[in-house]
Amino acid sequence: MASWLERQGISRDLQAYYRRSGWLVSIGAGAFVKPDDNVSWSGGLYALQHHLKAPIHAGAMTALSLKGLAHYVRLRSEKIQLFSPTKTKLPAWFRNHDWGSAIEYISTGLLPIDIGLIDYEEKTYSVRISSPERAFLECLYLAPEKLDLVESYHVMEGLITLRPKLVQSLLEQCSSIKVTRLFLYMAAKAGHAWYARLDQSKFDTGNGSRTITPGGVYVAEFELVVSKELAKL
Repeated sequence: MASWLERQGISRDLQAYYRRSGWLVSIGAGAFVKPDDNVSWSGGLYALQHHLKAPIHAGAMTALSLKGLAHYVRLRSEKIQLFSPTKTKLPAWFRNHDWGSAIEYISTGLLPIDIGLIDYEEKTYSVRISSPERAFLECLYLAPEKLDLVESYHVMEGLITLRPKLVQSLLEQCSSIKVTRLFLYMAAKAGHAWYARLDQSKFDTGNGSRTITPGGVYVAEFELVVSKELAKL
């Protein structure tokens, strides 16, 4: 990053000299790599987090996949799902670079940025990603338009070790009634032991029914209309 290099004592003029000499290669305005470096999307995310201090993290199914908790590998190319608070912009150099996978950037106020994030270790650096607890809520935020509800439920079935204290805190601060209700419905359906330890009186579940899938099945306990495929599992 040009600004980061300046803070390390490498002036803009010296950066330009390095580029002309082939010691730095530009991958977009203000962003550079060393020659022959094959920078992955996580390396780009590291630059965003550590050099620009951008509040952007890998979340949803991307974070679950990194932790080995995705239900299955899709046949199509996997999208990289990045999340940030509202009004945070993804720099053009990151958006326009070919990372080998499509980038899905979600700017949302679903959850505070300071809860439910963990470090994911790569070989020589680490990046911040969503914990499984937060990542699954992010999946439900994207469902059913961008993530399948049935696949999401199969992921929930495998989340037997979620930490109830963190789940409690996340759900208390979740801004989406749809997400909160879907999470509770799927957790109850999966029968996880940690579900019984949640104090649901502290969650904002709103009033009235919510239709997730038009023409679906009504689940009275959670006042949700979900797909027939999900309801019969």
